[in-house]
Amino acid sequence: MMAHQPTQPTDEPVDRPAVPSPSAAPSPSTGASTPAPPEAAEGQDWDPLAAQRTPADPPLDVLLSGTVFFDIVFTGMDRLPQPGEELWSKGMGSSPGGIANLATAAARLGLRTGLVAGFGDDAYADWMWHTMAHEEGIDLTASRRFADFHSALTVSIAAEGDRAMVTHGHELPEPLSSLIAGAPAARAAVVDLAGETSWWAQLAQRGSLIFADIGFDETGRWDVADLAPLTHCHAFTPNALEAMAYTRTDSPDQAVRALAEKVPLAVVTDGAHGSYAIDSTTGEEAYCPAVPVTAIDTTGAGDVFAAAIVLGTLAGWPLEERLKFSSLCSALAVQQFGGSLAAPGWGDLMDWWHSLTAAADGGDLRAAYTRGGYRFLDAIVPDHPVQGRRRAQGTFALGSDAGRH
Repeated sequence: MMAHQPTQPTDEPVDRPAVPSPSAAPSPSTGASTPAPPEAAEGQDWDPLAAQRTPADPPLDVLLSGTVFFDIVFTGMDRLPQPGEELWSKGMGSSPGGIANLATAAARLGLRTGLVAGFGDDAYADWMWHTMAHEEGIDLTASRRFADFHSALTVSIAAEGDRAMVTHGHELPEPLSSLIAGAPAARAAVVDLAGETSWWAQLAQRGSLIFADIGFDETGRWDVADLAPLTHCHAFTPNALEAMAYTRTDSPDQAVRALAEKVPLAVVTDGAHGSYAIDSTTGEEAYCPAVPVTAIDTTGAGDVFAAAIVLGTLAGWPLEERLKFSSLCSALAVQQFGGSLAAPGWGDLMDWWHSLTAAADGGDLRAAYTRGGYRFLDAIVPDHPVQGRRRAQGTFALGSDAGRH
């Protein structure tokens, strides 16, 4: 996404009221009004996969595993502090981080999401467990809490169009592999190519589509052997730097073509320059420009993009629509701060679409141009109020501040 100088957010949660659609009648939609998972906050949520669900489906749409961090994010700073200097930030938020970014993004898009993670027994863990299980509806039945163990914590400072982070944490007392084996079945799983890979093959054999990502190689070797586990994967979604380094190519376009020879679905993201994808199962190739926005915190933007790609793939959307939807979701996320709690829900998507439509109908030529590329949202976004979503706050209060759109 386009990274600009941070604006001046407040510590207040942001839940924008919906802008009424100018259309006299709502467009037909493929989704359905369904209750959120039992643990979620009260209110109706939106299930974009409702029309496709059958009694034979596994209980989860997507399974995730990884480390959960307690994130504290400072925003509204012009620069980073110098040694011995104290600066005051204009905004601050706290939220579950790490793998919680991806889990929350997936759950807010209507995917039945399960997370396998280790939690401590401290107050941070109490709040993160409550937020994810009871407010976001994430299935934590395969997760575990460890006695006398504290949560990993990250402090992030958003400044100068980028972010700097300090993290503290410890290895879990026990590996998560045994817990993963007992997790509910899922249609898909999102995994880290650089993490533990022993459990992927079993999931793939059970019919789960494996979506893989990978991080920056600090060794600088970019060993192609690191991509060997892709043999179990349906999709690979690296950023442009990673993709070009591993494929020894000079452009994202060349990189995505090289990766398409390794996985059925190859997606390469290039920040403000857009995203590239090839789906060998359908023969589609697509490029999508980024949605230009003023970003205040890019934490978790890639996780939001990945969650949206999983949803679009499970829903069977055309590849270009998958990329556009994912780009939009990321753009909405970076306009909030706090990582996981910045992820958009269907109310945010509905607000954006209705506001864009109203502007286009009012004569805004740029809005009319943008609307032309997102007409497919008419058949996707809900046509009724849906559950509002908590935004990151300066404190980790237990009561949800989520409003209704």
